[in-house]
Amino acid sequence: MGLTLQGFIRAAAPIVGCLMLAACHGQASAAGPSPHVQIAKLEDLPKPLPKPYDETATPQAVNAALDAAFARAGAGHKRVIVDMGGNWCSWCRMLAAVMDLPEVKPFMDANFEVVPVNVTSAQGSLDRNAQVLKRFGMTKVEGFPWLIVAEADGKVVASSDAVTDDAHHTPQTMVDWLAQYAKVKPS
Repeated sequence: MGLTLQGFIRAAAPIVGCLMLAACHGQASAAGPSPHVQIAKLEDLPKPLPKPYDETATPQAVNAALDAAFARAGAGHKRVIVDMGGNWCSWCRMLAAVMDLPEVKPFMDANFEVVPVNVTSAQGSLDRNAQVLKRFGMTKVEGFPWLIVAEADGKVVASSDAVTDDAHHTPQTMVDWLAQYAKVKPS
């Protein structure tokens, strides 16, 4: 006896469900799967949390760092992540700690040039490095950290604070969000 369509659907449902669940959780990207993060909770990140933003960098130094990152991205077939925030921001510092984890850092280095840019001296105030916002056609950001993911030619692929929104409150979900923007390396 053959399998009826209804029987086939019933048999395949668990497999399809697993595939859909993996896709919804961002377990795979165009560049391959996200690295598996060993730490399950943000509270368990190594302390002290990094302070990724150079609070003394001049606008000229920030522009030079961005220009260099875009040049490296072009040569390495990577994308650039412009990470805008401030060292006062706990979410910014947690994201930096996640990107520095031993299982995540090689993935980030292989796929992105990350440039932390201090844009605030106090919570919510955009009083530093306004030229970066102008460079990407922005006048404001809605939250921190604000990430701009861009191609090596400067074309913006994503501009968002979603990496730390309510759906991304674990190290793994943060990495999965980042991994969706990893670029496929040319063969």
